[in-house]
Amino acid sequence: MKKIILLGYMGCGKSTIAQKLSGMISIPYVDLDEYIEEKVKMSIKDIFESHGEIHFRKLEHTYFLELLNSPDEIIIGLGGGTPCYANNHELLIGVGKTSIYLKASIDTLFNRLAPNKSKRPLIADKSEEEMKEFIAKHLFDRSFYYNHAQHKVTVDNKSIEETVNDILNLLA
Repeated sequence: MKKIILLGYMGCGKSTIAQKLSGMISIPYVDLDEYIEEKVKMSIKDIFESHGEIHFRKLEHTYFLELLNSPDEIIIGLGGGTPCYANNHELLIGVGKTSIYLKASIDTLFNRLAPNKSKRPLIADKSEEEMKEFIAKHLFDRSFYYNHAQHKVTVDNKSIEETVNDILNLLA
């Protein structure tokens, strides 16, 4: 019952890295946000708008636990905020779990997020300066939770393949 948990800030590459890793080690990948949307038949955006963030965070915790308790080997990609709520950071460690924080600098995150910021509700309306400040503050606030991961892999100036190889070396 092996679970590989990828976490980090939006734009760090969780989904992209997880998909590539999944193909290489033949363990299916589950994106927690997509899993929640499938279960409740609503988009994350609609859940937030209709029921609020607290309701979403409860769903997130429930379905994260469901995935962790499933008998299947899976790679779980968490939402950027998942480790920061409902003591989810405590679920990153334990038998059969390998948690990996995909660590990216403010500049890397900014450069990745800026071109598609309209698709990210948290930053869609921010200027470049506001966006950098927002990312910096969020990273500072979340670092305590992200650092509960068993491993850290820096993604700055690395290709997808290089990052996946770093993860494969950790898993070896």
